[in-house]
Amino acid sequence: MLIIIGHQVLCMRGSLSFSTKSATLLSESLKSRIESMISSAPVVVFMKGTQQEPMCGFSKTVKLVLDFHDIRFKDYDVLSDEELREGIKIYSDWPTIPQVYVNGNFIGGSDILVKMHKDEEITDVFEKEGIKTKFSDHEK
Repeated sequence: MLIIIGHQVLCMRGSLSFSTKSATLLSESLKSRIESMISSAPVVVFMKGTQQEPMCGFSKTVKLVLDFHDIRFKDYDVLSDEELREGIKIYSDWPTIPQVYVNGNFIGGSDILVKMHKDEEITDVFEKEGIKTKFSDHEK
């Protein structure tokens, strides 16, 4: 699925749609585990460290942007699980961590979230997914 915001196109990949290449590289048990994690909360972030203690600047940036907008999220620390760290990259066909999922859809990493924030589009994206932010009730 593609979402167009202004002149920007965000790639959103549903949790059930991944490349054929990904399917052959992931075991069924790992794929099932990742899908269970992705569906465990409306907003899920695979990050280095935790919300309480991010272990890299990009993970900290995602946490700060989501916190700024009062968006609650479930975190999974990929540093504590090598299989998950490599598996989530294969699953999403995205080479970096952190990775942000909204209602099971992959929306991107730190750079995409920061751009959505700077372009004042993050509230619209999350509202379309039924998730309120700090700015949901403010007039534009």
